[in-house]
Amino acid sequence: METKKFIDILEIYNGKNQKSVENPDGKYPIYGSGGVMGRADEYICPAETVVIGRKGSINNPIFVTEPFWNVDTAFGLVARKEVLLPKYLFYFCRYFDFEKLNTTVTIPSLTKANLLKIEIPIPSIIEQKSIVTKLNLLTDMIQQRQEQLTKLDELIKARFVEMFGDPVNNPLHWKKVKLSELADIKIGPFGSLLHKEDYVTGGHPLVNPSHIIDGKIIVDNDLTLTDEKYSELVSYHLKKDDIVLGRRGEMGRCAVVDREGLLCGTGSLLLRPTGVVTADYIQKIISFPTFKKTIEDMAVGQTMPNLNVPIVSNFMIILPPLSVQKEYYAFAAEVDKSKLFVGSAVAHKPFDIEFFSKSTVQRFIKEV
Repeated sequence: METKKFIDILEIYNGKNQKSVENPDGKYPIYGSGGVMGRADEYICPAETVVIGRKGSINNPIFVTEPFWNVDTAFGLVARKEVLLPKYLFYFCRYFDFEKLNTTVTIPSLTKANLLKIEIPIPSIIEQKSIVTKLNLLTDMIQQRQEQLTKLDELIKARFVEMFGDPVNNPLHWKKVKLSELADIKIGPFGSLLHKEDYVTGGHPLVNPSHIIDGKIIVDNDLTLTDEKYSELVSYHLKKDDIVLGRRGEMGRCAVVDREGLLCGTGSLLLRPTGVVTADYIQKIISFPTFKKTIEDMAVGQTMPNLNVPIVSNFMIILPPLSVQKEYYAFAAEVDKSKLFVGSAVAHKPFDIEFFSKSTVQRFIKEV
């Protein structure tokens, strides 16, 4: 089996500005690096093209089964089908790290010249079909498992509402207490405590509001601190089962800390439960839709909503009896067992780019 460069087995179609062809009722979809952006009367790329971001989202390949218009921030990779199956190309791109070809330090960007130099193992068409068939099956299985995980998450949320009710309207008439009675509250370090030279890549991550996404902490490994600076700011260390709450921008953005080694950022608040209720309980209350609206009304600042320690301390939290809390968490623990079982199937991609090495593809061909 030989390895070929992209330049030898595919064409790269440049995208164009879509304004001249844009039409809400157009026959063809318009694709950017993030997916469909609208409809158009004309197309650039044929069916079975792989979309790769030229700028922005460069590590999110999309397989498009119909003709489409690609905008100027997206490339279309069109396989020469006599030697390369489009879906085989897609799977290769899915596991290839395009970030290593990034040419800028600001907005991630790719160039056609760099893409054309990429090398890919090329087995026979029959062998490619076998590989694609198995990868399709694995991908479908993972998608099913992800849907199951989503349903289990929805089940836990529904049970929370059923047992505790709306935390603002309080239809079950639970006792309410100030958040300051349930957690110690501290604002993140002032900007003057952090300087440009304190930031490194691969150190201790800062957690600012932008790093709190859908109730989880997604760190930026380029926005981290040296060991020395981290040690100096010990009072801002986030501990496992703390809650980090964004104090600027979108209100109610918060997450339970699931690891050590993180630092509360300047734009965040650190909430450390005192043991009356769990961190998960506080996080669910604060991120509840009606509670988020209440926080917006309490926030200060005309241009950007802002929270401080006194405001957060006065959040009124419903406090059901401990027996009710235990019943809910016993239910949640059983659901988590199911999530753990299902999640084991989607914890990683079925293959990484090493799969596409010559030797591994050859072994895989024998299996299929």
